[in-house]
Amino acid sequence: MLNFPRFTISTNDRSAATEEAEPFFSKDFSTPARLHFYKRFRMLGLLAVCMAPCLMSYAQTQTYADYPRTRGGVEQWKQDDIPSWLSLDGQIRLRTEDFTSYQYTPGNDRIYDLTRIYGGLTVRPTSHLTGYAQFIDAHALGLPVNIVGPTMRDAFDLRQGYLEYHNEDNNFRLYAGRKELRYGSERVVGISDFTNVSRSWDGFFGHFGDRTDKNNVDIFSTSVVKINPTSLDTHGAGLTFHGVYGTIGSWIPNTVLQPFVLVRALPRVESQQGIYGSEVETTFGAETEGRLPAGFEYDILGDLQRGSYSNDSIHAGAGIVKVSHLFDSLPWKPRLGGEYDYATGNPHRNPNRIGTYDQQYPSDHNAFGLFDLFGFQNIEQRRVNLDLGPTKNLSLLFQGEAIGVASRFDSVYNTGAGVVVHAPTHGFATSGIGDAFDASAKYVFHHYWVVNAGVAHLFPGSLLSANDHGAPLTYSYFGITYRFSAGK
Repeated sequence: MLNFPRFTISTNDRSAATEEAEPFFSKDFSTPARLHFYKRFRMLGLLAVCMAPCLMSYAQTQTYADYPRTRGGVEQWKQDDIPSWLSLDGQIRLRTEDFTSYQYTPGNDRIYDLTRIYGGLTVRPTSHLTGYAQFIDAHALGLPVNIVGPTMRDAFDLRQGYLEYHNEDNNFRLYAGRKELRYGSERVVGISDFTNVSRSWDGFFGHFGDRTDKNNVDIFSTSVVKINPTSLDTHGAGLTFHGVYGTIGSWIPNTVLQPFVLVRALPRVESQQGIYGSEVETTFGAETEGRLPAGFEYDILGDLQRGSYSNDSIHAGAGIVKVSHLFDSLPWKPRLGGEYDYATGNPHRNPNRIGTYDQQYPSDHNAFGLFDLFGFQNIEQRRVNLDLGPTKNLSLLFQGEAIGVASRFDSVYNTGAGVVVHAPTHGFATSGIGDAFDASAKYVFHHYWVVNAGVAHLFPGSLLSANDHGAPLTYSYFGITYRFSAGK
């Protein structure tokens, strides 16, 4: 889902109505009501068009590819006149989204179209040197300009541009410029590709691996690129995000381990006491995923944060546990899984300590429901998911979530680390943010066209209902993606 301004990609500085929604079929079926109906009907029609062809073939299944992993191939265009040292690539993505109860307000519904075009150019002047440049052109159609945020629109801009030096085995690479950072499940560092304008970084990068490159380490010193929807994107002030990210892929059978240390350093922040100073925050942890006997799979991530925020100290942490079982012998090869997510909040027991976990720069789509309302800060979630593969090209996912705050004395945060609901001085009366249900599908058509659709509903909990955010919310989408390349 591409989010409105309250869901913008931020640098993560730490710093309505409760009445029932109007029924869908109103007794007064006036012109606005008819328009509302036709918009809903169009979305339902798009979902039906997506799903209908998906059930027509019955080849061997593949399990659902969890976000941020992608499905579908890249079509190779035959262009004999392109020189061997030059190649082109591109992506076209269109998505229609329908959002009810925007800003938790009954009747405030939005339906709009998101367009995104990537175009890339690769040059190889020598066997060890590569240059790459990628432009982006992204727009949100059908929305008032004043509510289109930087994650939705970026008019023809440079998304990536870097020089790369590599050896013959390609297990030693040095980069300088603007590029992506993707690690593990991207719950700590990722590009947030589901948003219309995804994230990139400016700085210096190094990749060092063994002969097989299954065991390697990445080192970077960067700053996240600031998105300016109507002007050129800009480099942040200095280099503020640094890290070492390792991958151990051959030491333990059927297991990948990724230890990491991340440092976030900002020159000017304001503490809880209103005192200005600098921030130095260190996040150290690891993520491991793999397969166990009897068809079980797991993905576990844990990290701690320590440091200083002006005159305050930082004591925070987070953890994710996913366990699933693949019933490979059953039709449609169902995979049933459970997930637990926890990120600390600030209990405010110590006035000089910050306990709110800093989510860094994650790919948060479908971390807490398809609607992407909540970020990985002061949150606790229990989730059950079932994915099915009726055909080799079709995957289905059904999920149920129970979401709450980790600390009743800290706020509820969105995907951009902004505050959704401020915690009162005495704390929330309850911790229940709400329950949710999601259903989504991906279908690969002719190998290169990826069609995806989904619907999600949030049943607000007592915390939201008691703080003017109690309107039930439904989000649905339908999207098509096509990727291509030309040259060698």
